[in-house]
Amino acid sequence: MSRRAIRFWFLLHKWSSIVPMAFLLLLCVTGLPLIFHDEIDALVDRDAEAAMVGEASARGGQPLDAVVAAALAERPGEVPLFMGFSQDSPLLTVTTGPTPDAAGGDMTLLYFDRATGEALGPAPTNAFMDTVLGLHTDLLLGLPGMLFLGVMGIGFVLSLVSGTVLYAPFMRRLRFGTVRRNRSERVQRLDRHNFLGMVTLAWALVVAATGAINAFADPLTDSWRENELAAMTASHGSEAALAPRDYGSLDAAMAAAQDALPGRSPQFIGFPGGDWSTDRHYAIFFQGDRPLTSHLLTPALVDAASGELVDARSMPALNQALMMSKPLHFGDYGGLALKILWALLTLLTIRVLWTGLLLWWQRRRENIERRVDEIRTGARRGAIA
Repeated sequence: MSRRAIRFWFLLHKWSSIVPMAFLLLLCVTGLPLIFHDEIDALVDRDAEAAMVGEASARGGQPLDAVVAAALAERPGEVPLFMGFSQDSPLLTVTTGPTPDAAGGDMTLLYFDRATGEALGPAPTNAFMDTVLGLHTDLLLGLPGMLFLGVMGIGFVLSLVSGTVLYAPFMRRLRFGTVRRNRSERVQRLDRHNFLGMVTLAWALVVAATGAINAFADPLTDSWRENELAAMTASHGSEAALAPRDYGSLDAAMAAAQDALPGRSPQFIGFPGGDWSTDRHYAIFFQGDRPLTSHLLTPALVDAASGELVDARSMPALNQALMMSKPLHFGDYGGLALKILWALLTLLTIRVLWTGLLLWWQRRRENIERRVDEIRTGARRGAIA
């Protein structure tokens, strides 16, 4: 590799690492508890969750329309926004809000027993985990924060790629994992930084790439709604928005969607007016029956007034990548064992970031001290002259 090429990759690695460093450390620290968010929620809300599962005797049973009616009785004056289905428990959730396009802070999540339709109360809340999640996803700044962290994630990918390019010629002279203990402390730190960087490289690339994709979730969802949903309803023309009082049977809509997508399980329903549906359609999202395909969603649009199926089609590749990236980002595919591995690799990544910061700071101090010595030497020579 030429001197010019090495300089280019060195500068790219330096600045793509240094600029997002503080935010990457924040993401790693906040990501650690989020890896175990299910376990933490179960521990903190164990009694409430156990009571709900104990009361919910079996899946199926009550009509979905009856469950929606029960939810609106719990929250008078509000409208239904989402209905969520659990594949692992007999619980069902209904989200309500003051308007069909209500903001997340105005929504209320309610649990129900699918067998009896009985309300089990609002979802348990965990203020600590909510704050950690907010810091990790958008720095508590909303969409601007999400996009900013997405750019930081892309910078992290560039630092990983450039670091690998620089490490390749370095490996020709030394065995992999060598720490030159007979050299200075800085050289030893550099060797450990390089070694741990290579050990975590594949994992870090996966997490950085999926994190960057997740950061653009809102724009991707908006694009899907503006393009795909519009195409799915194009044959129906520009029909007027449907008022909540005119919503038709949710059970009829579900039956029509299941006829079009047999063998799949519903994951959630977006009611008219929300980000995941149109102004007059139920958007019923079905998931696959395997661990991997369970994160790939296929929406079916059903006219909320008539119960007529409008269309059902797979989501675009970018949106499917978004669905797949969320669980992969937190290691949600392989149970507790994979989560522990994710946590260990996160700790190693923190170490890599920290040693990289120390290397940069030490080199910066050495450059400053060298420059000061040069100035002092020049001053002495001038005095002597």
